[in-house]
Amino acid sequence: MFIRRQISALPPSQLRTLGSRVGWLLDSPEVLRVGFGGVAASLNLPRGISDVKSVHAQLAGLDLEGVEGPAGSGVVAMGSLPFNRDAPSHLDVPRYLITQNAEGTWLTAADDQDWRHFVDDESLAVQEAQVARSVTYQPSPEAYAHNVAAAVELLRHKEIDKVVLARAIIGTVEHPIDCGAVAQRLRVREPSCTIYGQPTSDGRRYVGASPELLVRRLGGDVTCHPLAGTIAIPPDVDPVDYHAWLLGSAKNLHEHGVLIDDVVNTLGRYYDDISADAAPSIVTLRTVAHLGTWIRGHQDDASKAPDVLELLNILHPTAAVGGLPRVPAYDLLQRLEPFDRGHYAGPVGWVDQNGDGEFWIGIRGVLVDGADFEAWAGAGIVSESDPIAEREETRDKLASVLSSVLQDRI
Repeated sequence: MFIRRQISALPPSQLRTLGSRVGWLLDSPEVLRVGFGGVAASLNLPRGISDVKSVHAQLAGLDLEGVEGPAGSGVVAMGSLPFNRDAPSHLDVPRYLITQNAEGTWLTAADDQDWRHFVDDESLAVQEAQVARSVTYQPSPEAYAHNVAAAVELLRHKEIDKVVLARAIIGTVEHPIDCGAVAQRLRVREPSCTIYGQPTSDGRRYVGASPELLVRRLGGDVTCHPLAGTIAIPPDVDPVDYHAWLLGSAKNLHEHGVLIDDVVNTLGRYYDDISADAAPSIVTLRTVAHLGTWIRGHQDDASKAPDVLELLNILHPTAAVGGLPRVPAYDLLQRLEPFDRGHYAGPVGWVDQNGDGEFWIGIRGVLVDGADFEAWAGAGIVSESDPIAEREETRDKLASVLSSVLQDRI
């Protein structure tokens, strides 16, 4: 039996540290959600994202009493899912969940034990960024550029509009990495992003700052905010000219357009009313800027609207992280990427008993295991792509991610 009640507000920094270190953290600009105290229920997806019915049944079997609260404040399953949609995975219902927004703070607890000591006992995150002791690229910068060139040649002769190729950097630092300190730095550096900190199926922790809302489902309403098209922003410069270039770049507008059309057409099969911004807008992060478009859908009869996990099954992977058309692009990605992405670019988020939820794309993050770290970055490849420019784009993205861990620029 879970009990939901309203409580006094708690310090966001303390909650953020707790969730990112040992629990589940989803910290958007609007809502802070933190799960902690261990796992009350683990909801298995033995066949990956497509196995959503098992989660529905498991969530429905958990009883909730207490006061009313907003979506995502009751019995909630949270987690980070692998990029491979068929990989076995799971979502966890935390023993305790705190949901905090401008309207108030709610606690949902699986028992009547003292939960406050989990928050009070968490020490402040004070660890500074460290110097890398070792760094390895997978694949090497030269091999990545070669893979991009091979993809461009194939795109020119095949009916594939876009494929996203990623590469990783794996390294170690002197001391175990404090995920709480990483999350705090990311919250300051990327105020428009959702900061996440989640356990992974291989025993690591994944902490990052995602700028990209994959899907939000609240009753009969659905919202997506896909990003595609990127430019690096040098430090200490006025970004206006860079923004203007990005908004006028034919290559980036094409890459963005095929993504938006695909999401709109996909959602249009399930919703009566779909709308998208007439033109993309600029999404500015600390070192890069993206093209982004808000897409919204509405279904008058909410009972006919897919729940958030069904929407994940419909949408993932989008062209933002996989390619288009999806199946041949995914096959090409598997040929040209020699390493398993794991949790990189997989969905990160929550689902409640009503089928409401939010999932972001798990990018701009660091996988942490003690003093070892791993980070990924990808670039959208189209027939007009330049291999060297795409390699440099991934370098800039990796540098942005790892600045929360490393003192030195990679």
